[in-house]
Amino acid sequence: MKETLLERAKQVLDANYQEGGFTIPSKGLYPFQWKWDSGFIAIGLAHYNTTKAKQEIATLLDAQWENGFVPHIVFHNESDTYFPGADFHQSHLHPLSSKKYKTTGMTQPPVLGFVLEEMMRISKDDSDMLSFITVHIDKVFDNHVYFYKNRDPHQEGLVYIYHNWESGTDNSPVWDEIWEGIDAPEYTFERRDTTHVDPSQRPSNREYNHYLHIIEIAKSHQYNDQKIAVHSPLLIQDPLFNAMLIKSNESLIALYERIGNNEEKIAYLKKCQAKSIARFNEKLFDETLGAYIYYDLRNDQPMPYITSSSFAPLFAGIPNEDQAKQLLNVLLQKFRGEEQYLCASFDPTSTLYNPKKYWRGPIWMNLNWILYKGLKRYGFKETANTVKMDSISLIETYGFYEYFDARKELPSGDSRAYGGNNFSWSAALLIDLLHE
Repeated sequence: MKETLLERAKQVLDANYQEGGFTIPSKGLYPFQWKWDSGFIAIGLAHYNTTKAKQEIATLLDAQWENGFVPHIVFHNESDTYFPGADFHQSHLHPLSSKKYKTTGMTQPPVLGFVLEEMMRISKDDSDMLSFITVHIDKVFDNHVYFYKNRDPHQEGLVYIYHNWESGTDNSPVWDEIWEGIDAPEYTFERRDTTHVDPSQRPSNREYNHYLHIIEIAKSHQYNDQKIAVHSPLLIQDPLFNAMLIKSNESLIALYERIGNNEEKIAYLKKCQAKSIARFNEKLFDETLGAYIYYDLRNDQPMPYITSSSFAPLFAGIPNEDQAKQLLNVLLQKFRGEEQYLCASFDPTSTLYNPKKYWRGPIWMNLNWILYKGLKRYGFKETANTVKMDSISLIETYGFYEYFDARKELPSGDSRAYGGNNFSWSAALLIDLLHE
């Protein structure tokens, strides 16, 4: 059974691999290269095709801007199946944007540092993979420098996101209160995602108006980070985004130490790491909730929501022992129970929870993989194994979908699997879990 599932996962990745040296997330729905998708995809590919795994990362980094920024979408080809496309984003407005590729002017969680370390762990030919990493690691380092230099206006070790798409958790209920304070114009546009997926599972047109409005603000300032920090209505210190940066810092330090002769870069990363972890725990851990939350920089206030992102700091080694135990308790009390598979993307006890709609409740394999690794790191082996087995079981039973309903008992007529089918990171991370 395991071998059959592995082969099916490989077939998904191979079918989504493109001649340009990258893998699309899902045919039709997502026809380009996405930043953090490619990172997770490379982890899966590394288990059986290191050439493709390395090309995935090399192709993504080839689109890096001159200031170290790595965009969240690289438009390698022309396609009318996705909106908003390259013509809307107009990345050329930034003077240091890629001259070779059309991209977006926003990013996604910085996973590439730990992805390189995972590829090193998986690789059977250490010397070949180390050579590849040696060639490309400075680009990832430059991306981290970009964040600390341009996205940390208070120099506190926590970086901001200016668009909900940068969080990776696109239409989480976390953003609802921000939309309530924005009077976004009504744009005229033709959705493409809803021609592939049931519209009830996707963000609303009104939400898209907010998304486009923020992009227009960024474009009006030529994607200048300092001006965006002043004018964007959404300016958030996100626990997932910052945890991924901290985890990737840790991985870069380990890789640079292995490569050697990088004392200056190691010292820089260690300094950033110490400040970031201390401030993360001071500012983003809510003692009352026992979990990590979001911080709204625009309105200078915490946002006390618990999501699957709240547990990502376990993966990065951020919590102390007591905080880790509190996180485990919240996970088991709110997200587990007898009724739920682990782990819903939003608090199932909240009135805002929607188990069928995009990031408002369903299970996502990438967040489950991060949670599994984090629980293992802190010795919570039983719960880690539950996350792993729930993840494998959902894919084995329902297929390689984009996201899954966390409820164990579904109303008659409800599906279990949603979004795009033959979804690349679901396949890639299943491969990694099956090799554990």
